[in-house]
Amino acid sequence: MSVKDLGALFKQAQEMQSKMADVQRDLAGKQVEVSTGGGMVKITANGINEILSIHIDDELINMKDREVLEDLMIGAVNEMHRKVK
Repeated sequence: MSVKDLGALFKQAQEMQSKMADVQRDLAGKQVEVSTGGGMVKITANGINEILSIHIDDELINMKDREVLEDLMIGAVNEMHRKVK
């Protein structure tokens, strides 16, 4: 491989890296919202799987049922990951 070919390959790698950074920025600006339990738990995340907010309905908190809350949170987080993909 010549120096010229190596330089061209390096330039292509830099361009690809720049494009990937652009895609990551675009994804970070997108939002996905999911809910479980008829809207009792809502999670909003961005396109790079960062959770931006979690809302838990007062009725669910007043039930004082940890197991139900945990199950709804797991369902919401898993659904959020599926939607982001």
